[in-house]
Amino acid sequence: MKTLTLTTAALALAATGALAQDTIRMGTEGAYPPYNFLNDAGEVDGFEIELGNELCARAELDCEWVTNEWDSIIPNLVSGNYDTIMAGMSITDERDEVIDFTQDYYPPTESAYVGASEDADWETGVVAAQAATIQAAHVAEGDAALIEFATPEETVAAVRNGEADAVFADYDYLRPIVEASGGELSFVGEPVPLGGGIGMGLRESDTELQETFNAAIDSMKEDGTLNEMLVKWFGEEIGQY
Repeated sequence: MKTLTLTTAALALAATGALAQDTIRMGTEGAYPPYNFLNDAGEVDGFEIELGNELCARAELDCEWVTNEWDSIIPNLVSGNYDTIMAGMSITDERDEVIDFTQDYYPPTESAYVGASEDADWETGVVAAQAATIQAAHVAEGDAALIEFATPEETVAAVRNGEADAVFADYDYLRPIVEASGGELSFVGEPVPLGGGIGMGLRESDTELQETFNAAIDSMKEDGTLNEMLVKWFGEEIGQY
């Protein structure tokens, strides 16, 4: 789950009242499978899309999806371009100073290193990470040389083309990539626990919308449907509620 470094642009507050609108606009990145991505038909898809649609149905809300690049996803929420964020976003104290969150709908998980060989130098070599994420911050605090990219796909490509020794990202993002690589890529080092779970981001003034979605998340946790979705998209080993 990625953690965005906040910019000063995110500090501007916008007039809200999302529930007064006919349609709730759901913001996502559309580039971080299996959390969210664009399918072959060019439509948003993934765990968070299925979950968001179910939450809207339970809350009896008319919702539509809006895609936005990761590095400006919080500023565009605050400025009113959409009403929620569902984009693999960790709940952090830093973000909570600017926006609010629902309760988590995805439990805390681990980040991992992947290299082109099992002896890839993830400790002191060159490590790729998506810019402005908690993974990039973690690498920067260590002995490896950090190289940042705008998209997660570019971080993996940097390992494939020899530009980086390893990539550091969410384990659940990297696992299917490693499995599909035919042995070209391997997990290296030990998993690193980062983040405190994923929640839906909302403007601080949208307390009624926050309460509405919290109630819908509660209902999915209570009847087991959230666990079913987690297993569907991430496998039996995923943490559950």
